[in-house]
Amino acid sequence: MIANSLHLKEILTAKGLKPTYQRILILNYLSGNTKKHLTTEQVYEALSKKTPTLSLTTVYNTLGSFLDAGLVSAITITGTEVRYELTTTPHHHLLCKCCGRIIDIDIQCPNASRKSIKGYKIDEVHGYFKGICKSCLKRQREQ
Repeated sequence: MIANSLHLKEILTAKGLKPTYQRILILNYLSGNTKKHLTTEQVYEALSKKTPTLSLTTVYNTLGSFLDAGLVSAITITGTEVRYELTTTPHHHLLCKCCGRIIDIDIQCPNASRKSIKGYKIDEVHGYFKGICKSCLKRQREQ
């Protein structure tokens, strides 16, 4: 495990979740892949190799519980695929039209702040961009 098991148990308990083996396993995997935006299937594929008793349904349900508890954020840019990441500091995403990767973008969007709409309480702000990532641009220039 990458993260301390006791620390993960404390995180789950603080969020009102029972620290089961599967939840600790999935949270640990997510904490070791903070730069990735993972689908449920990707989490399952990675973990089921070492834990064959883990089911895809358990991963779906666990990620749903983590989402409800605020441990993960769901990213839906394409409209058909949900990806998950650990909830950290607010940031936006770029979907690369060439390679399909989702990349964290640290950019200020003052019109999309939690305080920007008077008379409403904004809990979450989601922003994304579609374009071409640095790696793909570099590859295109080299061709």
